[in-house]
Amino acid sequence: MSDPTRPPGPKIIAVANQKGGVGKTTTTINLGSALAALGCRVLIIDLDPQGNASTGLGIETEDREFTTYELLLDDADLSEVIQQTNTKDLSIVPATVDLSSADIELISNEKRSFLLHDALRQHAMDTYAFDFVLIDCPPSLNLLTVNAMVAAHSVLVPLQSEFFALEGLSQLMLTIREVRQTANPNLRIEGVVLTMYDARNNLSQQVEDDARDNLGDLVFSTVIPRNVRVSEAPSFAMPVLEYDPKSKGALAYLDLARELLNNNVRAAA
Repeated sequence: MSDPTRPPGPKIIAVANQKGGVGKTTTTINLGSALAALGCRVLIIDLDPQGNASTGLGIETEDREFTTYELLLDDADLSEVIQQTNTKDLSIVPATVDLSSADIELISNEKRSFLLHDALRQHAMDTYAFDFVLIDCPPSLNLLTVNAMVAAHSVLVPLQSEFFALEGLSQLMLTIREVRQTANPNLRIEGVVLTMYDARNNLSQQVEDDARDNLGDLVFSTVIPRNVRVSEAPSFAMPVLEYDPKSKGALAYLDLARELLNNNVRAAA
């Protein structure tokens, strides 16, 4: 039974696309940073064994003693796994390559699809007062991604502005439908965000037209441009908003964060 005395928990969003190289981790880091800049308290869950979100936010490998692996499989305390980044109001549960074996280890666990769901709904989460939790999913539709979708309220899909971009969405949509039917009936699609967009390129415009024709209002108005500052920022272990706050990429992620917040206000009304 739910506890009516508990404060409402954070909005949990899984950032997912089974294709690699679509700007998933980049979007997680920079959307999280933009939400924090707008006054939200944000937690990023690095659920990708590559640990790129952790690296991109300045968490050194030797500082990742407790990670999402321990959170899922060892019942580690939140206080052990949550680390504050160098960005104000932006925290992270980091990941290491240890997470790559989690899929195999989870198979024998009868609650294998609900481990992240339960971890993020501990009473201890209340003390952090997060407004948003963003889950950076691995580039595959495996048990880790299913855990993210079972834990999440919604799924945000980065879509690269390239040929065949929409074709890859069909399997993701099927997975979301299966999770709705079996484990998380309230899961919805937060939206699709076009990434690496080049307005001078006819292909980018064609992908945008196709996406809006097929998906309608699910596609965010904000598009993320192909921007060298966005690409450079992770090598300096910081979000683009700190690396070059006036760049087109930084401003686009701020616009995306504002649009996300406005959509959630309207949905709650």
